[in-house]
Amino acid sequence: MANVVIVGAQWGDEGKGKIVDLLTRYADLVVRFQGGNNAGHTIVLKREKFVVHLIPSGILYRNKKCIIGSGVVLDPAVLLKEIDGIKKRGYFKDDSQLMISEGTHLILPYHRRIDMAREKIFKIGTTGRGIGPAYEDKVARCGIRVVDLMDEKIFREKLEANLIQKNVYLTQVLGEKGFEFSEIFDEYLQYKNRLGKYVKNTSLVLYKEIEKGKNVLFEGAQGALLDLDHGTYPYVTASNTLAGNACAGSGIGPTMIDSVVGIAKAYTTRVGEGPFPTELQDELGEKIREKGGEYGATTGRPRRCGWLDAVVVNHSIRVNGIREMVITKLDVLNDFDTIKICVGYRVNGKVFYHVPSNLEILKRSEPVYEELDGWKTEIKGAKDFKDLPSNAKRYIRRIEELIHTKIMMISVGSERNETISIKNPFLRKK
Repeated sequence: MANVVIVGAQWGDEGKGKIVDLLTRYADLVVRFQGGNNAGHTIVLKREKFVVHLIPSGILYRNKKCIIGSGVVLDPAVLLKEIDGIKKRGYFKDDSQLMISEGTHLILPYHRRIDMAREKIFKIGTTGRGIGPAYEDKVARCGIRVVDLMDEKIFREKLEANLIQKNVYLTQVLGEKGFEFSEIFDEYLQYKNRLGKYVKNTSLVLYKEIEKGKNVLFEGAQGALLDLDHGTYPYVTASNTLAGNACAGSGIGPTMIDSVVGIAKAYTTRVGEGPFPTELQDELGEKIREKGGEYGATTGRPRRCGWLDAVVVNHSIRVNGIREMVITKLDVLNDFDTIKICVGYRVNGKVFYHVPSNLEILKRSEPVYEELDGWKTEIKGAKDFKDLPSNAKRYIRRIEELIHTKIMMISVGSERNETISIKNPFLRKK
């Protein structure tokens, strides 16, 4: 038995979807424990591209249970569209594959409208999906959960109470149009009828399955530098993206987690606002963007691109308790003469090796680089670490030295079979 948490070690978009899809082969259950449809995980299977936003990435396997945990905020319309789309393509034929926690909070139309209106006032790069306002209601104890939607009387009472406040805020503070009760109530009752079969006490289900010795894969969204407490606040997402939240967001205890695996690209990307020390605002950054297809899976926005930042990855390893790392998209760097790694930040002549909490200092940080020779050859056919060109192996080994953590897997292409597997967290020697 092994219970493994997968987390992003940068600003999200590290390729977690592919790695979760790969490791699902060894898992019995896959659990999404935080975030909402502001995250998009991309999977390429038999040259066919799938983008999932709410359903765990393991859904493309038959006979694998997928759970949306209570730490997620759920937009029912998006989920149902996702379900229909995957089923139309010949996957997810058995409804018992998917379970939604009773405690999962709902995103309502007023959350989206508030989100977009506030982004006009203070731009932080939100997707406008209503994720932040939904989490705010959860903390303010006026959120509406999936279990509330299942009871028409409770849903009516909570929605009526919330709309009194939301309409005042929308119209008198944000200058936006309010909502009629019936337009939301009638729409969401339709969702209730379709979602009811998926709603379970998933904490209980998980506990029983773990007690039976089942393998569980916990799938995080976004990345550590977008964590609400330990990211580049306020340019972060609205939830805790760290491995520690796998427990709270799924309803199991920390003693049930066996390993934490971090995912990082062979370079760095970021979407939205906020400091980014290694960002390349030149033809090199554009080259990485085009070769890596660095456009948001959720929004289509071009991602900001730069060299690998070992300071950022070390920060992620520390706050997540990462034991092993995966490096993705190594093949994107095939055509570079030289490749740089950021090993520290220089501010006012002083070099330091951690991510500062003070964003003004981070904004002024000048990256201290090491430069390595590129390999200038295609690596997609590599099946084993020894198959990589010597300079590619040197690059990977230097990353390991800088982050003091072993790399267990290297992605050299988008397909499942374009992956070098050095170690499997589900197949540990006893």
